[in-house]
Amino acid sequence: MDIGLQGTAPVVAQSALRAPGATLMARRFRGFLPVVVDVETGGFHAATDALLEIAAVLIDITADGTLVRGATHSFHVQPYAGARLDPAALVVNGIDPFHPLRPALPERDALQRVFREVRHALHAHGCTRAILVGHNAAFDLGFLNAVVTRAELKRNPFHPFSCFDTATLAGAALGQTVLAKAVTVAGFSWDAGSAHSAAYDAERTADVFCYVCNRLRESFGEAHAQACALGWI
Repeated sequence: MDIGLQGTAPVVAQSALRAPGATLMARRFRGFLPVVVDVETGGFHAATDALLEIAAVLIDITADGTLVRGATHSFHVQPYAGARLDPAALVVNGIDPFHPLRPALPERDALQRVFREVRHALHAHGCTRAILVGHNAAFDLGFLNAVVTRAELKRNPFHPFSCFDTATLAGAALGQTVLAKAVTVAGFSWDAGSAHSAAYDAERTADVFCYVCNRLRESFGEAHAQACALGWI
């Protein structure tokens, strides 16, 4: 059983099965599997500041090609030895890193659990690599890569530098770059009291990502047909 903020992890044996219409996801993103990641941290500097929470939300696809939010895997993370903790950052996210009832994992263990679930999803959807989706995604990818380096993790399923940024997507499609406003104008609810939880922010980011991508299905269909005509597929 995962030790997480609000685990909704499927049974591993089930997640390892090939998903119905698995090739649809691989076709939609050229072999990449989008996975929404949000982190809560002890500051803005990935090389020095603590990772305190991480959440990964899987993206699923229906038989008609509609993207939907999948399972959430989220974990509290112990600050690594010598990590910087900016008091201002802790005020914003409301995290007490050393609370005795906080079920935190070492950062290596937390990322290994996330990576395991992502690899199961890669297999299920017939994809070759995960691509991080985030709101201001470079921030989340920077912390993820910093932990990979610091903990000497192998078999990182994520692309090391490419990402999908929902701040950009929402700015173009919805005219909003702030997550709370993008979520609201897209027709989803926003609970300010739950914000700055990695799991909550990742789930709302996943909602926005699916919404924008689903609105672009016709455009994708035309582009896919053109790619086929050019012999690229």
